[in-house]
Amino acid sequence: MTWPSSNLYRHLVNSARSAAQPFNASRDDLAALLQRAAAAQIILIGEASHGTQDFYHLRASITKHLIQHHGLTGVAVEADWPDAYRVNRFVRGEGPDIDANTALSGFERFPSWMWRNTEVLSFVRWLREWNDEHPKSKVGFYGLDLYSLATSIRAVISYLDKIDPEAARRARDRYACFDHFAGDSHAYGYAVSAGIIEPCEDDVVKQLTELRARAVDYANRDGHVAHDEFFFAEQNAMLAKNAEEYYRAMFRGRHSSWNIRDTHMADTLDALVNYLGCQNGTKPCIAVWAHNSHLGDARATEMGERGELNLGQLVRERYGGNVHSIGFTTYDGTVTASSDWDSDAERKVVRPALDGSIEALLHSVGLPQFVLDLHDERMGGYATPLLERAIGVIYRPQTERQSHYFHARVTEQFDTMIHVDRTTALVPLEPSPHWYHEEVPETYPSGL
Repeated sequence: MTWPSSNLYRHLVNSARSAAQPFNASRDDLAALLQRAAAAQIILIGEASHGTQDFYHLRASITKHLIQHHGLTGVAVEADWPDAYRVNRFVRGEGPDIDANTALSGFERFPSWMWRNTEVLSFVRWLREWNDEHPKSKVGFYGLDLYSLATSIRAVISYLDKIDPEAARRARDRYACFDHFAGDSHAYGYAVSAGIIEPCEDDVVKQLTELRARAVDYANRDGHVAHDEFFFAEQNAMLAKNAEEYYRAMFRGRHSSWNIRDTHMADTLDALVNYLGCQNGTKPCIAVWAHNSHLGDARATEMGERGELNLGQLVRERYGGNVHSIGFTTYDGTVTASSDWDSDAERKVVRPALDGSIEALLHSVGLPQFVLDLHDERMGGYATPLLERAIGVIYRPQTERQSHYFHARVTEQFDTMIHVDRTTALVPLEPSPHWYHEEVPETYPSGL
């Protein structure tokens, strides 16, 4: 008996079909979706890939509704802190950038299209307009990731050059430990792991410690502006410390570096919770945009069994019922992704989901787009471990099962799931020639 004709398969499809609510992102749809989430301070909004237009658009629609109707204060994204903070300054009307496109130009590192795309551009424009119209309740835009070691080091030194030149000199001396690698953080990590050089760990820890020791003095020099500038510098110094550890850990195995990265994102989110005063309220305060693999509770997946944790798990552990997580799935369509790291973005065909996967089950519901409350008792069967697809910035259809599927208990992984049956590729602001030629494998759609 094949899996799609089994009794279990039919039961799971019928359960989802009875619980599914059509979702078109209308005002009523969004209000119904967020009825339960509105009691949470932190709203985690995932994506099943980094290159799907529909996920970005729906995520922005949900966030706009939270801002307009629930007083959301900040958006924290899976992006580097200094690049996102440049956008933050623009949307708050505080930076030198004249438009949203220019504000997003700091996203130069691969994959630049993950944030330099038409959906993010549209959201940033909207957020600037909203803030201009609501000057007493401006919404910020912040990055949680740690790949910006060199940029963050420059930001710390630049801040100290303005406020404490002698401290800037000490910072240059400490960060000079990285100078031999010309910004190549991977080369630094390899050299340390191979025993070629001593790690820079003590230097980055000392710099963060000294900066924090001067916090009261620095942050109070010019009121609110000084407080903001210190917060930006402090987070860059913390990023430098954690990134140094991350690049050393890369050569000790995936779970070690992954755990450092997601713990950093959780710690950065904690800092934002305090900075924005979220702990003092009872309404949604921060929306987090990241991949499902970061926001779905790792304890409900193969990741947890391998010893990996993630941002979603840590946030749930730290904030309990003050968190609501929303995941996304799709059956097929197109996606913007690369074939290899640091290569051009391509518009690739997403193969139909594998039989027995969560995506294939939801495809059988027969609706083009719908939402599921995963706490609905009708969804109890989805506590069974099922295959779930994850596409990052790289998509390799030829190794679909090995590269892009893992087992998950979806009802423990998320609170809500939105399924978009056929999705379309995200549009980069500067598409490469490869992007315009959609990849269609010879074996599509069978994959045999």
